[in-house]
Amino acid sequence: MEYSAEQFDIIVIGSGVMGSSTAYQTSKRGQKTLLLEQYDFLHHLGSSHGESRTIRATYPDDYYTDLVLDSYELWEQAQSEIGYKVYYKAHQFDMGPSDSESLNAIIAICRKKSLPHRVLNSQQVAQQFSGRIQIPENWVGLYLDKGGVIKPSKAVSMFQTLALKNGAVLKDNSEVKEIKKTGGENDGVLVVTASGESFRGKKCVVTVGAWTRKLVKRVSGVELPIQPLETTVSYWRIKEEHVSDYAIDNGFPSFASYGDPCIYGTPSFEYPGLIKVGIHGGYPCDPDKRPWRPGFSLGAMKEWIEERFSGRVDSSEPVMTQLCMYSMTPDEDFVLDLLGGEFGKVVVVGGGFSGHGFKMAPAVGTLLADLALTGETKGLDLEYFRIGRFSDNPKGNVKHY
Repeated sequence: MEYSAEQFDIIVIGSGVMGSSTAYQTSKRGQKTLLLEQYDFLHHLGSSHGESRTIRATYPDDYYTDLVLDSYELWEQAQSEIGYKVYYKAHQFDMGPSDSESLNAIIAICRKKSLPHRVLNSQQVAQQFSGRIQIPENWVGLYLDKGGVIKPSKAVSMFQTLALKNGAVLKDNSEVKEIKKTGGENDGVLVVTASGESFRGKKCVVTVGAWTRKLVKRVSGVELPIQPLETTVSYWRIKEEHVSDYAIDNGFPSFASYGDPCIYGTPSFEYPGLIKVGIHGGYPCDPDKRPWRPGFSLGAMKEWIEERFSGRVDSSEPVMTQLCMYSMTPDEDFVLDLLGGEFGKVVVVGGGFSGHGFKMAPAVGTLLADLALTGETKGLDLEYFRIGRFSDNPKGNVKHY
């Protein structure tokens, strides 16, 4: 086999938001970076496409709150470098039963982190939103300014463009089939694609989303408990006389609702007159053999929309649905770690973002770059993100809520 003459400091496999953010970071640090993608750049087959994602600092685990707070600044920084916006500010509103352990843990973190916030009862919620949101009497609401909307495809393109400006090489339609450890003077990795092309790198970062389990097992034998799920988001028509009530420009927040079902959404933004609402979760699938169909029963969502939005949004049927992929770990915590084994410290894995990672992509890209370049991270203990946590407990991290 003939090897490509060109050598790279870092080879990043997978050009979703995490891989593109990592390539941006490594190239920014002067590392000769190659970004490989199995499909076209900005494709719609994974987890990083579409019109909107929420960003919020409301988490029941403070290590995620820290990552989000770092990411707010990093989104702003990248925007300033590219010259256009991908992150649009909004308030965040969380709601749920007053005895919800998750919601109460989130409120406790807001207090611990001194995040300005307000806890509202049902009457105060109705007053705060002038009837646009209503919650039951036994629910509470959490209102704070750390929310917003990110434009995902635009954000991925931003990171790729910045990486390119920093000298990175971007190559799509290059599915990786092999990652081999090389020894001797050129200690590092050999990455081989389906077409037979091969590239050498000192370090390699694997960020292939729903394909993580397959690729990692194929190249190392390590079985990561990352399950691909197909999930659906829906857009619902706001009744004509209330269209402006739910617009991001009029102060309507990004939102999340705890309980069954667990619901999230964004203000009316990308499609004027429509509001996006999704259920957190999905159905197991093979990312190469997806069913490509909405799997949720809409009954619970219709009821939620009718009650929470006081009849101002047409809850009869969504006017549009979009499919996306989750990569779920048993504990919904990320995997950010060195692959280890024969690969030692030359291969890093970032995966299992479990449907809530997009907002943290700038911080995750920074951490993965740190891991690849130095074998450790600055300012964040990776205890919760280690691959080895599943060896001791197949369910991963034990949650207190």
